[in-house]
Amino acid sequence: MRVPGMLAAVLAATMAAGCGAASGGSPAQRHATAAALPSLPASVSPSASPSAPVQSSSPQSSASSSSPPPDPVTSGPSQSPAVITSKILTLGSHGPAVKALQRRLAGLKYYPGPADGGFGTDTLEAVWAFQEVQGLRPSDEVNQAMERALVSPRAPKALVPGGGPLRVEVNLAREVLVLYKAGQVALISHVSTGGGYYYCSPGGGCGYAITPAGNFRTVTYMPGWITVPLGEMYNPVFFIGHAYAIHGDTDVPLYPASHGCVRIPMDIAAFFHTLLPTTGTPVYIRH
Repeated sequence: MRVPGMLAAVLAATMAAGCGAASGGSPAQRHATAAALPSLPASVSPSASPSAPVQSSSPQSSASSSSPPPDPVTSGPSQSPAVITSKILTLGSHGPAVKALQRRLAGLKYYPGPADGGFGTDTLEAVWAFQEVQGLRPSDEVNQAMERALVSPRAPKALVPGGGPLRVEVNLAREVLVLYKAGQVALISHVSTGGGYYYCSPGGGCGYAITPAGNFRTVTYMPGWITVPLGEMYNPVFFIGHAYAIHGDTDVPLYPASHGCVRIPMDIAAFFHTLLPTTGTPVYIRH
């Protein structure tokens, strides 16, 4: 990995402190949220102990002797009918139209949670990701413009077409992550990346909250809530040392807000590490 000189100070500050989030609820609320998520076996255990002051709040989960759960992204039919409804759907909506929306989004490789007909936060975050990919202004509702896009959706733009059949791409301009497996889109997620603000780490060092663009590879995965000087990360998959990671957070807003990490929704963070090798998978980050 080659790092531009202008980012050296930023990387140094974040490498010393990690880029965990300090917002998004109290530690107790964060742990309660994690406890409510489905338990999925880790595909790769951490390969090394962190060099920065890092603490894991939960032990490494062991592989279950029973059959693994179905792939939360690729299970089920790949094609679903487009959503056509006469009313606007929003957080809290219920009914067949919401279930049709969930099935359509899942067929397009977004993750709206189970197709239960309830428009909850998992579905909302999938709606945001779809809107971001389609070039629509992200909002908390499914309006007529989004319905039209669901009929003939565009695929996410490949940032590095020659990047290999297995790769992660993070689009900083659209705040979207795309996982490719066997050359095909396997998962599309809304993210929140570096907020650009100036901060100082409690452990020393100051810098700007920037997610560095470049070519990286996954380094390791650590299960559960990981505590670093700047806050906490859930199920982080690191791609620069033990500082920059793709990790779950209870606060993944519609704007760049992190210290430099790539925040993903908690429901996706529960299984993201099982979808790829957590050591050596290419991670391409572009503006």
